[in-house]
Amino acid sequence: MITFISIIIRQAYPLLVSSCVALCFTQAVAQSTSVQKIYVAQTGKDSNTGTSSRPFASPHAAMKRIVALKKSGSLAPIEMVIRQGTYRLDKPLVVTAAESGSENAPLTIKAEEGQQVTLSAAVALHLTWEKYQEGIWKAQVPKALSFQQLYANGRLLNRARYPNYDPTVLPFQGYAADALSPERVQRWKDPTTAYVHALHIGRWGGFHYRVSGKDQEGKLTFTGGEQNNRPSPMHETYRYVDNVFEELDAPQEWFLNEKTNTLYYYPETGIDPNTEKFEAPLLENILTIQGSLAHPVRDVRVEGIRFTHTAPTFMKTSEPLLRSDWTIYRQGAVKIEGAERCQVTGSDFVDLGGNAVFVSNYNRDILIANNLIERIGAGAINFVGSTNAVRSPAFRYEEFVPLAQIDSLAGPKSDDFPKDCEASNNLIRHIGLIEKQVAGVQISMASAIRVLHNSIYIVPRAGINIGDGNWGGHDIAYNDVFETVLETSDHGAFNSWGRDRFWHPDREEMDKLTAIHPEWVLLDAMQPTQIRNNRFQCDHGWDIDLDDGSSNYRIYNNLCLSGGLKLREGFYRTVYNNILINNGFHPHVWFKDSHDVFRNNVVMQSHADIQVKFWGDTVNYNYYSSAADLKKDQSKGVEASGEVIDLHFKNAAQGDFQLLGNVPPGFQNFAMNSFGVQAPRLKKIVDMPAVPKLSSQQTMASATVLSWKGAQFKSIETLGEQSAAGLPAIEGALLVKLEANSPLRNSGLRENDVVVTCQHEPIKTSADLERIVKRDSYMSQITVVIYRNQSKQTVLLTL
Repeated sequence: MITFISIIIRQAYPLLVSSCVALCFTQAVAQSTSVQKIYVAQTGKDSNTGTSSRPFASPHAAMKRIVALKKSGSLAPIEMVIRQGTYRLDKPLVVTAAESGSENAPLTIKAEEGQQVTLSAAVALHLTWEKYQEGIWKAQVPKALSFQQLYANGRLLNRARYPNYDPTVLPFQGYAADALSPERVQRWKDPTTAYVHALHIGRWGGFHYRVSGKDQEGKLTFTGGEQNNRPSPMHETYRYVDNVFEELDAPQEWFLNEKTNTLYYYPETGIDPNTEKFEAPLLENILTIQGSLAHPVRDVRVEGIRFTHTAPTFMKTSEPLLRSDWTIYRQGAVKIEGAERCQVTGSDFVDLGGNAVFVSNYNRDILIANNLIERIGAGAINFVGSTNAVRSPAFRYEEFVPLAQIDSLAGPKSDDFPKDCEASNNLIRHIGLIEKQVAGVQISMASAIRVLHNSIYIVPRAGINIGDGNWGGHDIAYNDVFETVLETSDHGAFNSWGRDRFWHPDREEMDKLTAIHPEWVLLDAMQPTQIRNNRFQCDHGWDIDLDDGSSNYRIYNNLCLSGGLKLREGFYRTVYNNILINNGFHPHVWFKDSHDVFRNNVVMQSHADIQVKFWGDTVNYNYYSSAADLKKDQSKGVEASGEVIDLHFKNAAQGDFQLLGNVPPGFQNFAMNSFGVQAPRLKKIVDMPAVPKLSSQQTMASATVLSWKGAQFKSIETLGEQSAAGLPAIEGALLVKLEANSPLRNSGLRENDVVVTCQHEPIKTSADLERIVKRDSYMSQITVVIYRNQSKQTVLLTL
């Protein structure tokens, strides 16, 4: 019998089942989105459960708990909450793909709200000091303990060195030509402890060597020197030596004898080192987020952590970044490889021996933001892809892939590189304390990297560097970059290279190749890179320096305070609506059919062109402060519609260079108050560039010219001429004109060669050359050394 009640139940059953399913699903979702917090505190124990009341003692124990949760199938958001204090790690923290979060349930490693948490890569040294001699103390360290840096009461000490450390001297806080003199080396009982640090002979970064012994003639032998991809001898003057016991002669110096495990220390007068706390960096890395292209780590967030005291890595910097001037070591206090949607925010990277952050190989949507990065030995933030993703790669300036072997397909071979990543609102200063070929933000073999609102200053080389054209699409905007290239030369606050597939070290060969295959110039630099709305300042180079081959750029709305803007050989650069204070435009050795455009910019000097025969698509419509400079440029066949304007700035003394009065219709003012960091905690402590005093620039007088044997020579007089020729110094005699029947041409000289020695004597100016050729005019042959294509050659001149 079917009752009324049974009918009701049958009708209601589907609804009841549906409601139960919905309720169960809701409960499951609630459980999966409920944050699982794991606590770490210095009062905890690793045998605890990681709750708020029973925290772990170490981040490693918390990481083990996270691994266990993920293995159990947990889908909840997980937070490792670390409480106040310094945690010394004996090995790096590692997050793998198995510990990944998700977009709605990330894995977060963070400091407890409002508390300072430090992860340190240093070991605390518990030492018993006794007096040794002449102000020096000594103590025994544990057997086999080796370290390259030492801190006392949080202050970095100096490894025993010559010359002694002087914070007012650049480069290296002290240098000496006699650092390796035989007289000095003779004093060293064991020279194999020594490290030698020197600039490149052209001051294009630096080198580091370990003394390995002496040869049969008693001269020192070395290992190392791989930190620069443009090999050269050590600079003869800019060098120093450290880790030598006999150089332990000044307060705050130290030396570790690893054979006897004895640490020697020269404290300040009146200081008993038994009252000081010592620590030595041991680990190179504190946190690694390690996945792969096939199995990426996803959705890991690091917030509010202070990373400190990693070990120096300068002797491991050796991997060439294609044909740029850089080599690299893929390591950092935080290293991210094979990751998606991961971020490091609100953290401090302080007193590091190597790089701060290294984003290596495959990465997508990585965010490095709102961080303080200061007092570090190498670079700040690095985005570097795999050379395996590059088609037809070459690895040194002088190397090239033969024409018949060049892969003519556009773009990368794989996805093994950073893309759609961002470095924003970071305060970066006092970097490159050891290594000199570094940058605040370095980009190589990457695509669509956003570099936004960073403040970068007090750096030895570039503030922002792009090492190659692979694969473009970057956005460099709203950065404040100043006090750059402080210890090196021939570089820019922003610097780039583009020695891509089309590029060849022999300019004649490159001209032929690009004429035959004009489409090749954008095979790697596929998407335009924007440089916009930045403030740049460089007193030792250019504010914006696009060097060898840099192609496919859009450069606009930038305020350049000092060094002007340089475009060396490259293609498809469009430059407009920039303000170049006390300087101007520096075109160097342009290609025919470069399609370059320079228009509607404010310039305060005439164009400082070097070896430019072809002027791209447009060099016109620019605004000059001087009628003489405009006239000079018009005589070159450009700037037919250039215009002289009265420069009235809104508030030049305060750095606001917006134009007032009759603003030319082709120019658009842009904001001057949004450069650099905007994060409140960083804005409180950031510095600003010195505002330059406006100068009245005069057109340069013509240089003295030496006419000899159907040739004309002039002195190398500017950094631009030095850079164009690849010279180590602003010295030499430039061959500016050469007649067809000149015996110098028949002997092998060519226009734009630079004579640097003649008859084995140095040539610093054209007057030196004139003096020697007059003196030796009776000779039928003269030997010269020249620079051509940025390399030395010896030529015998038959007269």
